[in-house]
Amino acid sequence: MKYSAIPTAQSIVQHCRAKHITNVVISPGSRNAPLTIAFAENPYFACYSIVDERCAAFFALGMAQQLQKPVVVLCTSGSALLNYYPAVAEAYFSNIPLLVISADRPVYKLGIGDGQTINQQNVFENHIRYSANLKQDVSHATNKVLQYRPEWISDKEVSDVQQEVQNYNDAELNLALEIALTTNTPVHINAPFEEPLYNTLSEPSIAPQISAIPVKVEDVISLEGHKRIWNTSTRKMVLVGVNTPNIITDILLEKLANDPSVLVLTETTSNIHHPNFFNSIDSLVAPIEMHTNRELLFKKLKPEVLITFGGLIVSKKVKAFLRDYVPEHHWHVGGQFANDTFFCLEEHIKVSVSDFFSEMYTDNTITKSDYFTHWNLIKKNYEQKREAYLKEIPFSDFLAFEHILTAIPNDYTLQLANSSTIRYAQLFNINPTVKVFCNRGTSGIDGSTSTAVGASVVSSAPTLFITGDLSFFYDSNALWNSYLRSDFRIILINNGGGGIFRILPGKENSHVFETYFETRHSLNAAHLCAMYGFDYITARTSVELQDQLGSFFKVSSRPQLLEITTPTLINDKILIDYFRFIS
Repeated sequence: MKYSAIPTAQSIVQHCRAKHITNVVISPGSRNAPLTIAFAENPYFACYSIVDERCAAFFALGMAQQLQKPVVVLCTSGSALLNYYPAVAEAYFSNIPLLVISADRPVYKLGIGDGQTINQQNVFENHIRYSANLKQDVSHATNKVLQYRPEWISDKEVSDVQQEVQNYNDAELNLALEIALTTNTPVHINAPFEEPLYNTLSEPSIAPQISAIPVKVEDVISLEGHKRIWNTSTRKMVLVGVNTPNIITDILLEKLANDPSVLVLTETTSNIHHPNFFNSIDSLVAPIEMHTNRELLFKKLKPEVLITFGGLIVSKKVKAFLRDYVPEHHWHVGGQFANDTFFCLEEHIKVSVSDFFSEMYTDNTITKSDYFTHWNLIKKNYEQKREAYLKEIPFSDFLAFEHILTAIPNDYTLQLANSSTIRYAQLFNINPTVKVFCNRGTSGIDGSTSTAVGASVVSSAPTLFITGDLSFFYDSNALWNSYLRSDFRIILINNGGGGIFRILPGKENSHVFETYFETRHSLNAAHLCAMYGFDYITARTSVELQDQLGSFFKVSSRPQLLEITTPTLINDKILIDYFRFIS
């Protein structure tokens, strides 16, 4: 086994191993060679080579999303690091522990016109939980330190100064990794290296000071006051955002589902299911928006108590509703952080979701109410109307999603792209055995494919990725790697542009709209599939789509992509008419 001759590189690798961080995504470069060699030569680590740094960061994010523990993403100096920024921002807002490690030039080579050199320290300042800016070793390339920064050593012994550097770097590494591991958030470690970069040793030359992660002692929180409010409220709404599966026990789900004073609104990304839950939030809210008695109906829907848990909320309609019809109490339960999404957050209750609801139902008190009964009748009505509507409409995005979501086999991992994809998925039932994920931290289209590929590498289940055309072509470098599994599936819905812009206000049929908003195109994925080794199949009608889906998920020797071509001009009308139809 080889070790880098540079002490800081040895320290970083030993700290990662001690904290059981095993996965490392590496983009090629020279300045990061000490770390690349140290990680790749150590059999403890599973290393992945991804050339495109933007794709590499999202690939690592997908892995961390599934593993729920830090994954290293490592790059060289210069603009390579800036390509990580979209994934770092996503990790920051989605609470995903991405461990960004960047190699840097020596500080005395910054700002003098040296090549591949930028200001890397604190570069992610506004979107990172911690930045560890390590110091440069003085025992390595000492002659250059004496030439360019003699004051670092002055009249001291080199070994004494190096020990100071080692102590400082160890403290920074301990703190950075502790934050990543205890808060599930991204951190950045920036390590300056002087040449030579490729020298190795057969044994480590240092023994870093590695601290154990402190055991967190949970605060004892009294929920008696909350329970009194809970038990006396006749309209309680539980709104669930992005969640990892199994966040709450089935027993508690049953209690919530059968409480007549509770409505549970779940998003597709909540990974929570029950027949009594409202899993198509927009189908509930949109008809009220169109109703002549909307004020009266919204007041009837307005909760006295709003409980939220999980991550960010997709539905703009429910956000608008709860901002206009403000509940008396809004408590966010669990998690490290809480967003005041509806401008009425009263308290962030830092106990587990299961503990909170266990306490609310300790006395088995059921509050008399018609809150659930009333809105459940409305839910059943719009579900029946949705089935009727599906039989009337022509082939379109809406109908394609119904066919796709019905066909997904049990126990799949489903990755969804942003924009139209996640919004259509919100309108339909999802097989409860399917685990659903989507980059909702920043809601960008830029790294959805890379995230899905990275997630699939460590998932125990096969992965299906559903995407629109702009998102797919934007991130097509995601397929440029050697880690694609044969059971990886992509469904590409190609409507010839950014169809979501036809749904949003301000749409007009003009050259400006088609060119700069919709970005109309005539591309397809055939050549990309040929280049990256995918089996490529297509569908243009309901009959073709259902026929292709019948065999799409069968075992194959190569990954597969199904491209569905839908009409450009009718999708927006069909979606808007759906809400009118169920009203």
